[in-house]
Amino acid sequence: MAETIPSFADYDHIIVAMSTGKDSLACHLKLIEDGADPAKIEWWHHDVDGQEGSSLMDWPITRDYGAKLADAFGIPLYFSWKEGGFEREMCRDGAPTARNHFETPSGLKSAGGNSHKTGTRRKFPQCSADLSVRWCSAYLKIDVASTAINNQERFLGKRTLFVTGERAQESAARARYKTFEPHRTDLRHSPRRYRHVDHWRPIHAWSEEQVWDIIRRHGVNPHPAYHAGFGRVSCMNCIFMSHNQAATIQAHAPDRIGKLANYEKEFGCTIHRTLGVLERAAKGTPYEAATSEAMKRCLGEEYDLPILVDPKNWIIPAGAFGESCGPT
Repeated sequence: MAETIPSFADYDHIIVAMSTGKDSLACHLKLIEDGADPAKIEWWHHDVDGQEGSSLMDWPITRDYGAKLADAFGIPLYFSWKEGGFEREMCRDGAPTARNHFETPSGLKSAGGNSHKTGTRRKFPQCSADLSVRWCSAYLKIDVASTAINNQERFLGKRTLFVTGERAQESAARARYKTFEPHRTDLRHSPRRYRHVDHWRPIHAWSEEQVWDIIRRHGVNPHPAYHAGFGRVSCMNCIFMSHNQAATIQAHAPDRIGKLANYEKEFGCTIHRTLGVLERAAKGTPYEAATSEAMKRCLGEEYDLPILVDPKNWIIPAGAFGESCGPT
């Protein structure tokens, strides 16, 4: 089947959901190689922990690495988040879900949080392909992005291409995703509030080898967690973490994984339902690449290495082709 490549000239805006991981980075690089106008591109990064002080899930270095990555490519980067982030949503007890906040070209905006519908979670997201129970993706990323599109007048009367980096190779569930379809915020048939939004997954058919190859061609120094041996970098304390990943975090950030363990006790329910995170860490072995220096960089808040290097000197990170441990 021929690859679907949209006509970029038909769009006013191109939004890349930029986690700063390898797949979202590959999406941007493919856009450039396919001839998209960089002036139309913007990156959106969802802070899973929010910006109100929680530090439960995200890699501390991600925010600054992402900002410097965007600066290196000359692309505007807009952060968005649910108020209180993952932690507040997980601890919700007889309360409505919180507001969503999102940066825009005209400043910070917010929407939602006014519902009278209350709910209680008091448990971790489930390790499932079903987003109704793996609520971290649905509430902290997908819904936040939709809120940002729905509440910006600049997208009305325009055509927008929304780009994400899911790949079929990652799981059976993701293999069933459509490569190109109307986005959930699309209103192309509305007579009053026309808004055309397409959702494109440009690397859906790619192998991991293709992903790393395009990053190498452009000489991009990948996220520090890849250099520390991690195969995925969206969340430091991802609910899908392996025994080895848990062991690595336990060895270098015991306070971070200890907080997860405390919540498991409080909720009376472990993340993986059979073993607690500390039990899982005890069964794993820290990554050899996760040296004190490498993990110090991951756990820091200021990225101090070059973003772009000569492709001839580019070194594939230790986490490439390793344990991805992502959504099923």
